Amino acid sequence: MSLLHGVGDFFSLDIGTNSMRIVQLFGNSQHGWTLSKYAYVPISQSLTSDNSELGRKRFGEAIMGAVNQAGIKTKNMALGLPASKTFTSIVEVDTLPEKELAKSFKYEIDKYVPMPMSEAKADYIILGPSPNDPAKTEVLVSSISKEFAETTMETIEKTGFNIIAMEPEPLAMARSLNLPGAMDATMVVDFGEKSTDIVVVYRNQPRLVRSVPGGFGNFVNTLASGLNVREDQARQFILKFGLAEDKIEGQVLKVLSPSLNTYASELTKSVRFFQTKYLNGKVGGIVLSGYASMIPLFPEYIEARTNVPTMNGNPWQSVRTTPEQQQALAPVASEFAVVIGLSERSND
Repeated sequence: MSLLHGVGDFFSLDIGTNSMRIVQLFGNSQHGWTLSKYAYVPISQSLTSDNSELGRKRFGEAIMGAVNQAGIKTKNMALGLPASKTFTSIVEVDTLPEKELAKSFKYEIDKYVPMPMSEAKADYIILGPSPNDPAKTEVLVSSISKEFAETTMETIEKTGFNIIAMEPEPLAMARSLNLPGAMDATMVVDFGEKSTDIVVVYRNQPRLVRSVPGGFGNFVNTLASGLNVREDQARQFILKFGLAEDKIEGQVLKVLSPSLNTYASELTKSVRFFQTKYLNGKVGGIVLSGYASMIPLFPEYIEARTNVPTMNGNPWQSVRTTPEQQQALAPVASEFAVVIGLSERSND
């Protein structure tokens, strides 16, 4: 198993808070991809949080059921890792010939991992020359707790599957949502249930990776308390009426304004940080995913607060699908960013 590398004949699995997504693609990044197999299976939070032996067994059975539903035959799997369980950063090192750099960095990686190497699994990818200094090379480093990685692998491999690669979800998400051919940097934002993942992609490489605590669930709790309604009602209000001032007297916007301002300020902070580090770089667009792409008028709100053109992302932009697949996937298509990104991994 490799944390970042590893390809071949495989399918991808993304385990979210409320659902499990599976995808198998054919094709490549040069000529485009075709959707071969897929599955979308709702799951309960208790299923993924139960670490007992029986809980892990049920979790493995749920994965097997989803794979069978998709009709996938290969046993090889690429797995998405929650940002909350990983640490990812981009570091600069002195430029050396690629083979020499790869050899030397293996002995230096412990400098960039925030835990003892005896407790971590770590991997790296050489991104290439730094946009700031040609004498420096940028390297993406990612690590995860060895205990979490091994427990996850044991649970899944007991079902007969072979994990050939694990990848942090923000990196996979950015791969499927990045705007092809963009000259400026693109900030990809995934607004999840419990947290927000932010990745700035510049010159086709991730240059900033952040995970901010607090997600859609916080919005739901705030609105439920503010309007004195049940949480399921609050969730429905946000997703149906969004930030419109002419719907239910604009109460969603009024109650959520402090939370929305905090959220927008985090995005602005990320834009400023990137543009301070990369003096010739400019964030030319913000691409929204997850709940951010489901809330009416959310892109308009973010654009007004950040002064950066903002749009909803399309993880299917490089994937060919049949009309039947499009129809079946329509209600949940926006939730496939991570699993499609995992499936679009290069064979290089």
